[in-house]
Amino acid sequence: MRDIQSIRSFDQLKVLSDARRLRILRLLMASPATLSQLGRALGEHPAWVRHHLKLLEKAGLVELAETREQDGFVEKYYRARARAFSFQHMLLSIECIGDNLLILGSHDLALEMLAGYVNQTAPENQVMIISVGSLEGLVALRQGVTRITGCHLLDRESGEFNVSYVRHLFPDQAMRLVTLAYREQGLILASSNPHHVHGLEDLVSRDLTFINRNRGSGTRIWLDGQLRMLGIQTQTVRGYDNEVSSHTALAEAILRGQADWGIGLLAAALRFGLGFIPLFRERYDLVFPEEYSDNPSILHLLETMQSSRYHRMVDNLGGYETTHTGNLISL
Repeated sequence: MRDIQSIRSFDQLKVLSDARRLRILRLLMASPATLSQLGRALGEHPAWVRHHLKLLEKAGLVELAETREQDGFVEKYYRARARAFSFQHMLLSIECIGDNLLILGSHDLALEMLAGYVNQTAPENQVMIISVGSLEGLVALRQGVTRITGCHLLDRESGEFNVSYVRHLFPDQAMRLVTLAYREQGLILASSNPHHVHGLEDLVSRDLTFINRNRGSGTRIWLDGQLRMLGIQTQTVRGYDNEVSSHTALAEAILRGQADWGIGLLAAALRFGLGFIPLFRERYDLVFPEEYSDNPSILHLLETMQSSRYHRMVDNLGGYETTHTGNLISL
């Protein structure tokens, strides 16, 4: 097994754009596992795991590690082909994806909906999303790995979202920030709030398991700042190191009883019929260099974002507000 493998091909990107396959790959990066073991870890049937595992194997991301015979049965153990996967050397990906658009950035349900809408109505302008977090997305944009990213990073001093981060990372580049939507985040917990949770303070005062978002995500950065303000040490939060890379995965974990609560989108809580306590409203922006303003794929994305049909679709998610969708943010 190699220490680091660079993600270079468009086919690998397509495979990893599915959050379910990312979860399988991360498990196999930690240690080899069988279909049954993966199924138990994910709460899914082995046949479901087999489908996604074969796609990962075909893309050259996982491999058969060994076979073991036990009680007359042959068990196959799979592993990731590297201990870590890097997007840092994907400079060729910008050329190889052609008219398609790769978005590396923060996870968002309205952005997923936008990509699906574009892919359905304009197959020649396919949009792919890989959720890596707000900060990682901006770094990928700075490194030239992607043309556009999405983020929701709060500057606590100014109360502004994203602007200071973009200024800091791109002091020598003209950049564009366009608002996708405002959205509501809060505590997601089991339906009817059986543990009577009221706020973040309950993270340490109750015997409950928390599930966190990945490092570098805007939600995680907000949480860490809020915990500092409340004087709560992260090591006292049970489950703080349990991470998922999307709001959907977080809600699914709570639905399955793998965690008691987490912080995520109201839209994710509504999708799975979970309880929700509002904490904050934020602005989610798309960020791209001004030199890509005339890029056909980005132009089509922005035009689709302005359509009344898309606005209705997003409004129906719950917890989103599209009044300012498409607004250009001044830098």
